Amino acid sequence: GPCGRSLCEASEQDRRLRALFQKLDVNRDGALCIHDLAVGLGRLGLHRTELDLLKIVKAGDKDLDGQLDFEEFVHYLQDHEKKLRLVFKSLDKKNDGRIDAQEIVQSLRDLGVKISEQQAEKILKSMDKNGTMTIDWNEWRDYHLLHPVENIPEIILYWKHSTIFDVGENLTVPDEFTVEERQTGMWWRHLVAGGGAGAVSRTCTAPLDRLKVLMQVHASRSNNMCIVGGFTQMIREGGPRSLWRGNGINVLKIAPESAIKFMAYEQIKRFIGTDQEMLRIHERLVAGSLAGAIAQSSIYPMEVLKTRMALRKTGQYSGMLDCAKNILLKEGMAAFYKGYIPNMLGIIPYAGIDLAVYETLKNTWLQRYAVNSADPGVFVLLACGTISSTCGQLASYPLALVRTRMQAQASVEGAPEVTMRGLFKHILKTEGAFGLYRGLAPNFMKVIPAVSISYVVYENLKMTLGVQSR
Repeated sequence: GPCGRSLCEASEQDRRLRALFQKLDVNRDGALCIHDLAVGLGRLGLHRTELDLLKIVKAGDKDLDGQLDFEEFVHYLQDHEKKLRLVFKSLDKKNDGRIDAQEIVQSLRDLGVKISEQQAEKILKSMDKNGTMTIDWNEWRDYHLLHPVENIPEIILYWKHSTIFDVGENLTVPDEFTVEERQTGMWWRHLVAGGGAGAVSRTCTAPLDRLKVLMQVHASRSNNMCIVGGFTQMIREGGPRSLWRGNGINVLKIAPESAIKFMAYEQIKRFIGTDQEMLRIHERLVAGSLAGAIAQSSIYPMEVLKTRMALRKTGQYSGMLDCAKNILLKEGMAAFYKGYIPNMLGIIPYAGIDLAVYETLKNTWLQRYAVNSADPGVFVLLACGTISSTCGQLASYPLALVRTRMQAQASVEGAPEVTMRGLFKHILKTEGAFGLYRGLAPNFMKVIPAVSISYVVYENLKMTLGVQSR
């Protein structure tokens, strides 16, 4: 029966792994160190670099003693085989349990890498043990055995993150693009589609964004603003159109910010000097945060203008340029960089937590639910992106609130300049920790509509621009 068969397979796998462990355990001490792996794998004809071996030990070493005992070795290999089976199934286009040269050509073409059938046959020959010019699961597994799989391109391809999401804070780490996307110019179409989607979603959720800014600046224990009361107050003061104050500049800054961030990210990747097509997570975080800091520094005066335009009274300014002229004449150039430090500090927790949560959710889904494909489907992708963006915002929210209050403060001659530290102290003293989260409700209310709208618009713009569907 099926139970007997699965038990038999389990004991067969246990025997196979135990025999392999004994072959690799060169000094017979019941544990595998880097030296054991290097010598043992060399004897099996599998030559790995020291860096690869170090990654293997690091990934499997649960008790942090610098080596793998049998239990850790088995746990590492079982997890590794899951990933390998996933890639094998995604390459096996015909679902016949074998991979041939055509399937390798097709799969690599999907990833933006063009190779000839002769090159694919060379790849096959290196793995093919029985000379059939096809690879079955056992051949595939044995060839990739104890080779760290970090960035399986197939998984990266499906799990795109930042181009789709625009929740009003453009602090996410940029996406990776394949070689073909760069060469054919598809990358700028993705960025244009992402920018257009951001413009529509920001415009649709602008009333909630303006309410958030008003609550961040004006709400306190004595002036308790609620969502309905806030909207009523805005409409009473300036009519329904006033709900969109500050949205024009918020949409205008998408294009320069996205373009600068993308170019900076690409340059930083070259500076890091990685020879990998795709960066590792910590490299993406460093490169993405630095690119975000460069982009934010370049367009920061627009951020200050957006806050001032959102907070303006009816008739206070005739438009964006009038607002900028007023600030320059009355407060000087320095006013355009108010709140700059908390804004820069907010990039790291936002980008770091967003990326970490997204990767954790992605890996959990891949381990538990990915059986035949790495493709998670739209709903899972949107859910993971929404949760990770929300966590990122939550972590950096106090810094965002302090930044907005500093941006909003009009310099009065002779008045003491408000510092970030002073403002934090004042809020905690007068309002407690809750005061650092004013405006959080409208901010979270706009996340799901913003993500949904930007996804729908992004997909439609991609089709209009002729971007190949991934």
